[in-house]
Amino acid sequence: MTSLSFDVKPASALLAAARPSWLDRWGTFAAGLTFADLPAPVVERAKLVLLDCVGVIVAGMQEPECRALAARLAETGGPGGPGADCPAIGAGRGFAAGSAAFLNGVAGTMLELDEGNQYARGHPAIHVVPALLAAGPRRKATGADLLTALALGYEIGSRIGIAAKLLVTTHPHGTWGTAGAALAVAHLNRADAAMMIETLNIASTLGLATSRRTMLEGGTVRNAYAGLSNQLGLTAWDLAASGFVGETDGVGSVFGGVIATDFRPELMVEELGTRWEIARNYFKRHAACRYTHGALDALGDIVARAGGRIDPAEVAAIEVDTYVWAAQLDGPEPKNMLAAKFSLPFALATFLANGAATPDAFRDGARQDAATRELARRVTVREDRGLTARLPGLRPARVRLTLADGRRFEAEALTNKGDTEDPYSPDEVRAKFADLAGPVWGASHAAAIADCVASIDRAADLSTLTRLLSAPAAAGGSV
Repeated sequence: MTSLSFDVKPASALLAAARPSWLDRWGTFAAGLTFADLPAPVVERAKLVLLDCVGVIVAGMQEPECRALAARLAETGGPGGPGADCPAIGAGRGFAAGSAAFLNGVAGTMLELDEGNQYARGHPAIHVVPALLAAGPRRKATGADLLTALALGYEIGSRIGIAAKLLVTTHPHGTWGTAGAALAVAHLNRADAAMMIETLNIASTLGLATSRRTMLEGGTVRNAYAGLSNQLGLTAWDLAASGFVGETDGVGSVFGGVIATDFRPELMVEELGTRWEIARNYFKRHAACRYTHGALDALGDIVARAGGRIDPAEVAAIEVDTYVWAAQLDGPEPKNMLAAKFSLPFALATFLANGAATPDAFRDGARQDAATRELARRVTVREDRGLTARLPGLRPARVRLTLADGRRFEAEALTNKGDTEDPYSPDEVRAKFADLAGPVWGASHAAAIADCVASIDRAADLSTLTRLLSAPAAAGGSV
């Protein structure tokens, strides 16, 4: 008989974790942070981030799946505490806090237009803002409280994303964003250092084990990940406030060995309080995965040089050399809108066919256009390891376009428009909000929200913002 042996570690070895020093420092930092500690550029960027999130949420809420989901949760009650006064933005319905945070997080990722942070390799704000908009009014928060909690939640989520290397099979949505939402809500509730640490330890082990393949295959369940992070962030605070406890070092456990590796704790405190991640975020105008943006920007330069329009039927071939993550988006025949946003061949083809990578350029009508689909098959995407080596600071792409008459055009983009290195102006971010919110609410209501957010740091409470966000879509409103 063959004997089997197993290397089983004693329980004492599993319980030997000590609380890391960075966590103590973060607890003190989070508990002591005040609005006065935020530099003026951070405050202004936080207001733009808040406005951008509202715009992408209200536009995304008009998608059929979001409308159906809001209707179902209104009928079933959905998860969450008592009351139904938290707006699902653009749905014209009130929900309990957990359900509202969930719905707004889902809607905010539907159009692939939410802001992000290239160093964290994800989208911090859409994991935090819905939870804050649900929790803030109940805590009688001021506008300054809201912005402070947003900057803090954005910071902890981004720092974990920077310090950890997620498994390549993992999608970043729904992971470290849960910690961001939880710490932001804890700050609104004026948690002390010990409660900040406990909340973070609880939240870190409540995140999702997400699959990267969902985005590549068009699995729209991926759009629920950010919504669940917001909902779980609220739950993490409720657990901590009720006396539940987490691991001694939940962040280190989860992001150092469960869904990520190579966790570098020193990066959690590097320039803490002086370098703010929200101040080096990016905004998006192309309604597609950010990995496509460098190639789209380069193609835009080619179109401009060619006189402002290139007939897709006249294009013989498009070749793209880019970094590894963008090169993976090489499927030319996406099966739905989400998959189309993660297809570099289709994104380039629909850009030429429609003049821009707008939300409509990825809907079924555009996706099923025969000429666009045929052009997508003439796009070749390759990884250039030299370009991959320039991550994360740069997101380079080279595009070569050959016309049927033999003429060739070439352009290169090193950064994406909207990045910290090539930022959109505040007016351009506001224009994006108007483009998204105006068709839903009407131009005057959208302008009133923009004005409210611009002065939110002086607001004694969030009642005006909540009232404005509770408005239903105008008749026929959509994006």
